[in-house]
Amino acid sequence: MKKIENYSQLTRYMDELGLFHMDLSLTRMEQFWAARGPVKIPIIHVVGTNGKGSTSAFLGSIGRAHGLKVGMFTSPHFLSSRERVQVNRRQFSREAWVDLANEVLSSPGGDALTYFEFQTCLAMVAFQQENVDLAIMEAGLGGAYDATNVFKPGLTLYTPIGMDHEKILGPTLMDIARDKAGAMHTGGFALTGPQEGEVMVLLEDCAKSAGARLVYAVDVAEPVRQVNLGLRGMHQSMNAHLALAGWRWFAADQEIPSESAKERFGLETAFVPGRYQSVTINGQDILLDGAHNKHALIALKAALDADDLKPGCVIFACLADKDVDSMLPLVRNLTSGPIIVPGMESERARDAAELADLLGGRVSVSKDMESALIQCANCDGTTLVCGSLYLLAEFYTLHPHFLTV
Repeated sequence: MKKIENYSQLTRYMDELGLFHMDLSLTRMEQFWAARGPVKIPIIHVVGTNGKGSTSAFLGSIGRAHGLKVGMFTSPHFLSSRERVQVNRRQFSREAWVDLANEVLSSPGGDALTYFEFQTCLAMVAFQQENVDLAIMEAGLGGAYDATNVFKPGLTLYTPIGMDHEKILGPTLMDIARDKAGAMHTGGFALTGPQEGEVMVLLEDCAKSAGARLVYAVDVAEPVRQVNLGLRGMHQSMNAHLALAGWRWFAADQEIPSESAKERFGLETAFVPGRYQSVTINGQDILLDGAHNKHALIALKAALDADDLKPGCVIFACLADKDVDSMLPLVRNLTSGPIIVPGMESERARDAAELADLLGGRVSVSKDMESALIQCANCDGTTLVCGSLYLLAEFYTLHPHFLTV
């Protein structure tokens, strides 16, 4: 493989790999890491359908509050793939990405990796070079064959498992849960927050079969109450609780004294863009939320109700592979005002006109995000943007300063 000379060349290389190309197998990852040698960094694997990014953020923030150097690998990104790999909430420079990419490509099998595998390996190489105290690895969409599962971490956190990516993981909730349960390993530990009853039974059965131990978060940490969480929304208390339980289990295993004041500070200072995030542009109040499936939209509505917030209008779009039929009534119930469906640049986006027809009633189409925001500028109350992280990316392209605290 020819050496990559600059970041522009690197982005072209990754584009050629294909952002949405997937080959669900761990063979390439196993061969790559067999050649490079074992990973000795402490790892916590975060698996589930919704809340993975928020749980990872809370966990990383608690770790940093205790003085740890924390590496975090998350997905997807909004504007740059560099967002996916961070140490102590800082991205690597473009030059560092080029160096890391060449390190991956110079290793046996590095040039055979898929897009997500390549970035997973780049992240772990970065964490090794930085000698992080903890690497938090967020699964992409599955569990058993997700590239992040190659590292066989001692601790896996399970956020709520629900319907999503049915075309890849299977058509039923049990298919999806079974795939994600495959992230448990012999001798490892898994912590889970609340799950659907049949999902919890399946996780318990799979843990026994795998020779792993499944522990309930409620048995490790008390519920998070009376804490001004850094991430808003009533559903975030559940993500914060799982993160706190995960931290306490990890800290005990690593013989790190956990202090309640630092735990609280970590929970209060966590940040992830696009999770019930409030911003203001020229006097227009906008709420950004990445809710992109039925489960997440239900949680979003509950958070709005808890805050007694009824959006004046909604900007909504989604990807073509989503179960849109289950989402439509939930979207309509978010507002009594207009719903705007903008066109998205993503090749995976559902056609705006088609989506507007399905929604019906108070719905209109706009050319793009900028036009949609203009249409909503005169609406009474907050403008809600939701339906896809890729839709939020269109917003951050216009207003990138809202990506950071």
